[in-house]
Formats: sequence, structure tokens, C-alpha cells
Amino acid sequence: MIRSARLAALALLASLGLSACSSSGGGDGSAGGTVTVFAAASLKESFTVLGERFEEDHPGTEVTFNFNGSDSLAAGIVGGAPADVYAAASSSTMARVTDEKLTAGDPVTFARNRLAVATAPGNPHGIDSLEDLAAPGLKVVLCDGTVPCGAAARKALAAAGVEVRPVSYEQDVKSALTKVRLDEADAAVVYRTDVRAAGDTVDGVDFPEAAQAVNDYPIARLENAPNAPAADAFVAFVTSPEGQKVLGKAGFLAP
Repeated sequence: MIRSARLAALALLASLGLSACSSSGGGDGSAGGTVTVFAAASLKESFTVLGERFEEDHPGTEVTFNFNGSDSLAAGIVGGAPADVYAAASSSTMARVTDEKLTAGDPVTFARNRLAVATAPGNPHGIDSLEDLAAPGLKVVLCDGTVPCGAAARKALAAAGVEVRPVSYEQDVKSALTKVRLDEADAAVVYRTDVRAAGDTVDGVDFPEAAQAVNDYPIARLENAPNAPAADAFVAFVTSPEGQKVLGKAGFLAP
């Protein structure tokens, strides 16, 4: 069974005892035991599918996910949180981990993602471009600037020459999308993949400036992975043709 853990701080990580959730693979280098994957929130749907398929292909292996904002995950890893694999939504957040020499080798880009504007179904405010987000009285939500979707949104807005006054800054892309789904915001700048995953609960609006703010998604096995064999196998699976097919179906761009 895929289990998802959200960990706010290293102290909470310790209290939850996540170190006990990972076990070593077999001595022959084969996958086995538990592999703990820290993955960007925007990967939740696609990685859940990949985790299920990985478990089917590797009997005796269990995948445990922690989906959260990439920056929060990087901070946890740097702070000593036990994990086997890190999949980030931008190269800059991965760099926080590689700069501390906490990955086993260089990360591999396995997908790319573009932004879109999420609105309520039917797009009641008639949003057709980034310029429309500056309309007086429109409630817009952005991801925080430290989060990859927030950094990308700011780059796209700057390219369009648009200044937006958000009603809130969210710590991950799913939280930004939820504001629109709960009618707490009129629009949010999120990823195309999140709009697709939300189905008919939101509408998506593409904009040309998104091409100037495409995020690369890197993945790496961590140097101190408790289950290195399973971690290597999972990374290989994500980057395999089967893994790429799942990601493409979710709306991710090829690396």
C-alpha cells in the first residue's frame, strides 16, 4: 500500500519515527524492503501510480511517499530526514541538496512542467491571459517564491509585464489549487499537470509566457539512503519508458 506522510519539520519527522519506516534491501543488490521517496507535491498523482506499479514489479518492496513543497523537502533532507530518493520540481531546489553533497551522483532530469491558470469551472471571470490576473477585485493565489511553482510564476509574470497582488501565497502547488476549488480564490497560477489532475473541478487557461518558465524535474538517490538498492531501482523505473509513459499521460513534458 502506498502511504503518504507530510512532515513539517525535522522534529516532527523524529516524533513520527520515520527512520523505522525504511529498511535495507537484500544483500545481493536487489530491491526489497521499504523505499522512502520525498517528491514534489505536483508529482502526487503520477508518482502514486508509479509507486503501485513499482511494487507490483518488485514483490516485497514497499514505497512510502512524502509529498510536499520541494523547498520543504530539501530542508528536511539537509536537516537529516531519512529518505532514499528525492524528486524535486526545479533544479534550484535540488541544488540545495547537491550543494551539501547529499546525492549519490548527479541528479537526472526525468520530466518538465509548464504553468497554467486554474479558474473555477466555466471560467466565470473570463480570464484569458496573465494580464487579466491584475483586474481589480480579482482574488489570485500564487505559490510562495521559495516554491518552484512560485518562482516560475514570478518569471512568467515578469515576462508579461504584469503585477499581481495575491490574496495569499501557498507553500505548495496543491494548496494553491485547493483555494480555487474551495472558491476561496478566483484564480491560481499552477502547473498544467495539476489542472489536468483536478478534472472538471477547475478550468485551465494556457498563456504564452509559460514557455519562458518551464521547470525541469530532477531525481536522485540520496547518498545516505537506508535502502540504496531499492532507491536505485525506483529512480531507474521513473526514467524508464514505462515511467515516462505514466508521466506523459499526466501531462508532464519529456525531459
